[in-house]
Amino acid sequence: MTSKYMSELSKIEMQIASSTSKFSIVGIVASAGGLEAFTQLLGPLPINTGMAFVLIQHMLPNGESSLAKILARVTKMLVSQVQNGMLVELNRVYVIPPNTQMRLSKGVFELSPRKKVFGMYMPGDAFLTSLAADCGNRAIAVVLSGSNKDGTLGLTAIKAVGGVRFAQDKDTATFDRMPLSAIATGHVDFVLPSEQIAIELAAIGRKAENK
Repeated sequence: MTSKYMSELSKIEMQIASSTSKFSIVGIVASAGGLEAFTQLLGPLPINTGMAFVLIQHMLPNGESSLAKILARVTKMLVSQVQNGMLVELNRVYVIPPNTQMRLSKGVFELSPRKKVFGMYMPGDAFLTSLAADCGNRAIAVVLSGSNKDGTLGLTAIKAVGGVRFAQDKDTATFDRMPLSAIATGHVDFVLPSEQIAIELAAIGRKAENK
């Protein structure tokens, strides 16, 4: 890892706060090939996982996104495109708006114009690092198909607070660079196809409910 990367990670670890969430929030990151992976993951999930799911996909900066409408066809959970100041609620799916960077603070979404980090847009890292700080060990990271390294830094931040980390199996990812980058950190708990990730998430939800 580069010295810039490690410096950024050190800043994140210093900013880790105590958990403000009473339930797990799952941050799911994808870029190219993400729609297929999202649908494969959401489809098998039950409606009452006891979690919330936040989907961060790299989108074209201009125009409207139809991602929320498309995903609403494959899940019985309510799917919403995030608005600034929206509160995260149980058993719901949230989708990042286009041309946006999104963070979580005290269970509330904060939106701002997207910006580059080291010359690239990394909306997944921005959200996952805030998720780690806001939720502590209730934070869950999922890195799916994509052609850059977004999500790697954020997944490492979630590892630092004891959250659970998933990456899509490279053989099932349309573009494997993003999940392979996450796996290379050594911080991924589960490497699975999207449908199997859904099964594990549902199991985590059941265990939390029974505690």
